[in-house]
Order: sequence, then C-alpha cells, then structure tokens
Amino acid sequence: MNGAVERFDDSARRRVGAFGRTVTRAGELERHPVYTRVLHWGVAILFILALLSGFAVYSSWLYRSLTPLFGGGPTTRLLHPWFGIAFVALFAFQFMNWLAPMTWNRDDRRWMGRIRNYVTNADEVEPEYVDFFNAGQKLYFWVIVGTAIVFVLTGIPMWFPAIFGRITAAIGAILHDLAALVMLVAFIVHLYEGTAAQPGTFASMTRGTVHRRWAWTHHPAWYRRVTGRDPIADRDQARGVRPSQPGPSQPGTP
Repeated sequence: MNGAVERFDDSARRRVGAFGRTVTRAGELERHPVYTRVLHWGVAILFILALLSGFAVYSSWLYRSLTPLFGGGPTTRLLHPWFGIAFVALFAFQFMNWLAPMTWNRDDRRWMGRIRNYVTNADEVEPEYVDFFNAGQKLYFWVIVGTAIVFVLTGIPMWFPAIFGRITAAIGAILHDLAALVMLVAFIVHLYEGTAAQPGTFASMTRGTVHRRWAWTHHPAWYRRVTGRDPIADRDQARGVRPSQPGPSQPGTP
C-alpha cells in the first residue's frame, strides 16, 4: 500500500513540478516542492470556503453577513456541500503526499513528553531527534484526517435526509458541527505556529525554502539528513562559538 502511494505521489510531484519551480538561494534549503505547496493552498482555500459557507448556514446572526459572499442564501446552501467534498478530495492527495513523514514514531512520544517546553518556548532549539515534522505538526495532521472523515460520514446524511432519515441527519448535524469547531481551533493554532510563533515558516509554503538557521533550530534531524552536517556545530559556528579545546596535559599524564 505504501509503495503504491509513494509511486503515485512521486509521479504527481514530477507532473505538477513541471509547471513551476523552487528557487533556492544561498544559505537556504528546499522545504516544500511545488506540488506540496499547490496542495496546501488548495486545501486551505477550500477549507475557508467550506467554513464560511457552513457558518452562514449554521448561524442566523452570520447568515446576512456571509451569504452575500456566495450569491445569497440558497446559493450558499447549494455550494457548501460541494466545497466540503472538494476539500476532502484534495486533502486526500495531501494525505498521500505526507503519509510517510507524518507517521508516528517513538521520537514523537518523547516530544509529547516535553510539549510544555515547546508551548512556553523554554528551549531555544528543538531536540536533535526532530525530523521533517515534529509531533505537534503530526498531531494536527491526524486531527484533520479524523475530522475530514467525520465531515464525510455526517455530511452525506445531512445532504440527503430523505434517504437516511431525520434522526440520522440530526445526529449527523451535531457531530458535523463539533468536528467543524475542532478543525477551526486546530486551524487557528496552525496559523499562529506557521506565522508569528516561528518566523520563516510561512515562506516555506510560499517560496518553498527555509533558511539553514531555521532548519537547524526547528528540525535538526532533517537538517542533518539533507545536508550531512552537524546542526549543533553549524549553529555554534554561525554564532561565532569556538569548539571546545582539550586542556593542557598535566605533568605525568600522557
């Protein structure tokens, strides 16, 4: 299964990559290729459209302010499920694109044990085992996977209540709304972490590159893997810190 997903993903990367390029400047590393960036922004746009149209349908006090964005109330009700389907469909490609690096491992459990340090910025740099994604990013990814599945399973009965029955549709509406709230909170955290919390992260999804300093600070294991260099040594060198030298030998010692 993973082999088939990887082959499909590699083919999609090559085809989409032919329509764009990633320019890596001096002191930078390529973080996200064109294909990944296209998927990310496509999913983000469709999520916002589904969210706004869903809020317009769900809340009476948002109805008048949001429905004009989509051409009125009836059009908003018509478009919302299609926005949702498009979001889930495109996210399925992003799921295949990131399945391998998002797989949970032992190091992620170690990272979760120190999540308080991450939230409070107690550590200047991430632990040396943090690779392409840290456990917090993986957790967000799997939350989106779970809520996307809930959206599909609950949205279809809501779309066709005559087929599934009013009770099933009503239960689906409650679960649908709860999943939307969970995804909204996760999205706000993701937006903050990708901008204000970690300067330089946003550029990885616009230009596709990050500065080497960003890489060894936030993802040292990934930095070591793609450069073959020691992130701690390069960090110290950039700061002008000299490597420690052994002290002079004492008399009588070799």
